[in-house]
Amino acid sequence: MSIADFSTSGLFDSCFFLFNHLRIIILVSAILLLIYASFAPALPKLMTLGEVNNGFANFGRFFYNCFLKPYDGDETGGQQAALESFYRAQADIYDATRKRLLCGREDMLGLVAAQLKFKAERKLWQEKRPIWVDVSMHWSDFIGGGTGYNIEAMQAFLDVPAFFSSIYLVDFSPSLCEVARQRFARLGWEVKVVCEDARKFRIEDYENRGSLNSTAPANQRSPSATSASLLRTGTDLITMSYSLSMIPDYYSVVDSLTNLLAPSGILGVIDFYVQSTIETSGRNYTGGSFQRHVNWLSRVFWRAWFDIDRVGLEGARRDFLEYRFGTLKTADERNYLLGGIPYYIFLGTQRQLAPSMGGDFMERLDASYTESPYLSPRQHRNEMYQAVENFDPIEVRSKAYQCAIINLSSNLPLPSSFYQNSQRRIYYNDQLRKHTQFNDEYLYCFTWEDSRVDQRLMKIKEDDVVLCITSAGDNILDYLLAGNPRRIHAVDLNPNQNHLLELKIAAYQSLPYSNFWKLFGDGKHSRFRELLISKLSPHMSSQAYQFWLNHADTFKSSGGLYETGGSGYAIRLVRRLLWAFGLKREITRLCEAKTLNEQREIWPKVRKVLMSRFLHWTVIGTEWFAWKAAGVPAAQRQMILADHMDSEFLNPLGNLTDPSGEAMWEYVVNTLDPVIRETLISEDNFYYLLALRGSYSRRCHPQYLSAKAHAKLSRPEAFDGLRVHTDEISEVIARIAPGTLTIAVVSQIQGEKSENLLTREPRSWTLWIGLSRAQMQLWFKSGA
Repeated sequence: MSIADFSTSGLFDSCFFLFNHLRIIILVSAILLLIYASFAPALPKLMTLGEVNNGFANFGRFFYNCFLKPYDGDETGGQQAALESFYRAQADIYDATRKRLLCGREDMLGLVAAQLKFKAERKLWQEKRPIWVDVSMHWSDFIGGGTGYNIEAMQAFLDVPAFFSSIYLVDFSPSLCEVARQRFARLGWEVKVVCEDARKFRIEDYENRGSLNSTAPANQRSPSATSASLLRTGTDLITMSYSLSMIPDYYSVVDSLTNLLAPSGILGVIDFYVQSTIETSGRNYTGGSFQRHVNWLSRVFWRAWFDIDRVGLEGARRDFLEYRFGTLKTADERNYLLGGIPYYIFLGTQRQLAPSMGGDFMERLDASYTESPYLSPRQHRNEMYQAVENFDPIEVRSKAYQCAIINLSSNLPLPSSFYQNSQRRIYYNDQLRKHTQFNDEYLYCFTWEDSRVDQRLMKIKEDDVVLCITSAGDNILDYLLAGNPRRIHAVDLNPNQNHLLELKIAAYQSLPYSNFWKLFGDGKHSRFRELLISKLSPHMSSQAYQFWLNHADTFKSSGGLYETGGSGYAIRLVRRLLWAFGLKREITRLCEAKTLNEQREIWPKVRKVLMSRFLHWTVIGTEWFAWKAAGVPAAQRQMILADHMDSEFLNPLGNLTDPSGEAMWEYVVNTLDPVIRETLISEDNFYYLLALRGSYSRRCHPQYLSAKAHAKLSRPEAFDGLRVHTDEISEVIARIAPGTLTIAVVSQIQGEKSENLLTREPRSWTLWIGLSRAQMQLWFKSGA
C-alpha cells in the first residue's frame, strides 16, 4: 500500500470521526430546541395559576425559571439583581422542587454530622459548643444558605439547637432569606439570617468566643481583641451546597473561607462538576478518584447546559478548593433522575495541621510507620547514641513522610491520610498501575487460614511487633485479640483488601454488636449506606469510604458480602451448581449435622457431584477456580503441579491433556476429604460452613465475631498499634528499621514465588530479620 493510500485512509477516518460527533451535537441541539418550542409558550401561564401546592405547577415554574426564562435584573447589572431575577418567582416553591433534583445534600450533612459527633465524643472542642455558618451565593436550597433547608435537615443527624452555640445562614438573595426567616420562626430556632455577599461576611462582627471574660458586643471591641479571639476559635463548621459553581469570583470566596474556618474546623461542600482523570493525574492530595472521571460527551453537554444559567462546571473550582484545604473525605456521584448529572461531596479542613497535633506530628507518625525511635530534643542523649550504634546508617523513612516533605516544599496540601481522625492507613499512590490492576475488587472476602493454629504456634505477646498479610483482615483481628501486640503491620498490594479491613475496624469503633454481626456474621444489612455515612465514615480513610460508597449494594444483595470478591464469586458458582444438581437439601443437612458420623453419611452424595468429571472439567480443574475460590496464586499452583508430577499416584479420571487440571483435582480431594472426616462443620469449621451456606452461624464463627471480641475491640485505643500498608511486601520490609520485628507471617502474594520473595531484596531481609539482636519468628504459609 502506498503512502498516498495511508494518507487517504487517515483522512477518511478523521472525517468519519468528526461526522459522528457532529451528528451527536446536532441531535442534542434538536432535542433542546424541541423542549423549548413545546414548553416555553405554556409554562409562563403556570405562573398565574396560583397552584403552589400542585406538583405539576411547581415543576413547571421551576423548569421555566431555571432553564428557559432569561435573566433580567436592574440597570446596575449586579450579582444580587441577577439572583433576585432568578429566585423571586420561585422562592416559595424552592424546597418542594429541589428535593430530588439537587441530590446529595443529606449525604453531605450526614458526613459532616458524623465528623462533628466524633469530635464531641472525644471532647476535642476546646471551648464552647461549635459555631456553624451556612454560606451561599446562588442556587441556595441546601446551598449553603438559601431557604435554610440545610439547617433543618441537619436535625435528622443531631440535635441542632442543643449542639451548636450559634448558627448563621448567609445568602445574597433577599427572597430566599425571607423564606429562611419564616422557616426558623416556625421551628422556634435562633438562627441568624445574614443577607450579604459571602465574601464580606466576618464572624467577628457577631461572635466573641475567644475571650471568655469579655461581655462587650462585637462592634464595641478592639480589633486586636477580636483578632485574638478568632485565632483561638474561628468557625467550627462551614457548609456550601450547590453554590460554588454559581459564584463568578470563586477564588476570593474560597480564600475567605480559609480565614473564617477554625484550625480544626470542618468545611462541607456539595456541587456540580465535570472533570476527566487527566486533569487530576499526578495529584496525591485529592483523597482518591473513584468515579471522578466524566466522559467527553457528558463534559461537553453538561457544561453547555449549565452555562445557560451562569453555572460554571469547570474543574478549576473544585481544584482550587482541594488546593486551599486538606481533604477529609471526597466522593463523586451522579443524579440519574436528570440524566446522570455529576456532583461531588467534599469534606475538608485547614491544610495546616491543627496545633493540637503538635509541631513534630509527622516525625512521630513516621517513627511509628518504620519502627524507628522517635528522637525529640527532650529525650536523653544516650538514646541517640544507642540508636546510632544499633541501626543501619541509612535513614529509614516511610513513603508517607517523603511525600509529605515534597508537598510541603511545593506549597501543596498534605495527602489526605494526614488529615484523618486516625493515621493507621498509610499513604499510598492509588493511581499506580500496581494498585489499579485489581479493578476496584478484593479477592478475599474472608480469610481461609485458621488463626487458632497461628495463635497456638506463635504465642503472641504484648511486646511483639508483627508483620502479616492483610487478606480479608480476619487474622489481624484475631492477632489483636489473642495477644494485643505492641504493633501490627498489615501489608497488601491490593488496596481493596485494606478497604475491607478498614470497614471492619470502623464497624468495631462505631456500631453496636447487633449491627456488627449483621455486617460480618450474616454478611447483609439493609441500612448499610446510611450507617456508612452517619457512623462509619469518621473512622475510615477517604479512599476506603469512596470504595464502600460505590459498593454499598454489597450488603443489600441477595448473596451479601460473602458472595462478592473473586473468592465469593467462585464459591457462589459452586454452590449454585450443587443446587442445580439437586443437592440443596444435602448441603443444608451438612451444615446442620450434629455429629461427625452424621456428617460422614451425608458427604458421599455431595462428593459424587463435587468431584464429578463435569465439574472437574468446567470449574475445579481450572486456573481461575484455583486462584479465585481456593485462594491459590499462580506460583502455588505451579508447586501443586510439580508435587503431582513427582508423585507415583495415578489420576482416577484418566490421562488428561492438561496435567495442571488433574493436579488441582487431586489437591481439592486431599483437602476436602480430611475436613469431612475430622472436623464438624456446623460447630468447628466455620471456613467451610461459610463457603457452603454463605454466612456464619451463632454457634460457629471466627473469634473476632464474638460479643466478647466486640467489647474489647470497640474501645477507642484498640487499634492504636495497627499500621496498614498498601504496597509490595519487599517495599514495606525496606522501610522498617532492622531488628525491630519479632514475628513475620508471609506467604506467596500476587504470584510471587517463594524463592523470589526471599531473594529479591536480600539486603532488606537481612537487616529486617536481625537475628543477632532478636529471636524472630518467621512463618511462611503456602497452599501447596
